[in-house]
Parts: sequence; structure tokens; C-alpha cells
Amino acid sequence: MSGEVVLVILIIIGLIGRSPIISTAACVLLVVKLVHLERYLPAIERRGLELGLLFLTFSVLVPFASERIGSKDILGVVTSWPGILALTGGAIATFVNGKGLEMLKLDPQLIVGLVIGSIFGIVFLRGIPVGPLMAAGITAILVKLFSFIGSRFF
Repeated sequence: MSGEVVLVILIIIGLIGRSPIISTAACVLLVVKLVHLERYLPAIERRGLELGLLFLTFSVLVPFASERIGSKDILGVVTSWPGILALTGGAIATFVNGKGLEMLKLDPQLIVGLVIGSIFGIVFLRGIPVGPLMAAGITAILVKLFSFIGSRFF
């Protein structure tokens, strides 16, 4: 199956699954292929994740820059149980995301399973896509868990 056909299928699946990020990404890549700019695909692959993380970090830090979050809010986070749990959850999530990034760098073809799994979760489980890093991180944990269990019993 050609790359263009796969991208069109992903656009359709993204539309059906109400995932504008998948549809948009597939559309942009389809345009890159159709206007014969394939020479930029390796750069997009190499730096796309970093750029995505950069923009994600921008969006997370905007409340600090716009002063919607001040020192009083920060103090409230570190002195309340929900705030401490949020700090813990954030730390664990970033750790898991880091493991996901390592896994994607070592085994990039897993992105196919992550995308299909994410689409399945969106369409059938009414989930919200959180991105390939968290999905890859959860996959990394599952791989470690199944390897551990498999080594114990088989």
C-alpha cells in the first residue's frame, strides 16, 4: 500500500474518530508528499517530536507568563493534598513519557500500533488522545511487566 493511500486512510479514520490532530498531521504529510517535498520527511521525523514537545511546553507555561498563576497558587499546590498528588502525578507522567520517548527512539515502528490503538480508544472507548508519548510510555511499562511475568513462568 502506498504512503499516500495510508495517509488518506488515516485522514478518514481521524475524521470518523473525531481526532483532528491525526487528520491534520496526515493532511500535512500528504501535502508534503504530493508537492514532492519528501526530502524534508527525515527532518520532520527527526525534529517533529521535539517541536511538538516545545509547543506543548509553551501551552503549559502560558499561565505563568500571563500571570494567571501566581506565587499564592504555587504555595497552595505544595501545601494541599490535591496539590501534592498533582505534583506526584505530574512527575510520574513525565517519567512514563520519558520511557515512551526512549521506546519510540529504539523501536519507531511501534508508532503504527500506538496510532491504531489510540484511534481504537477514541472511536470505541470514547477516549481522548493524549499523544504518542504517553501511549508509548504505557506500552513500555506493559512490555517490562509482560517480560517480567514471562521470565517468571516460562
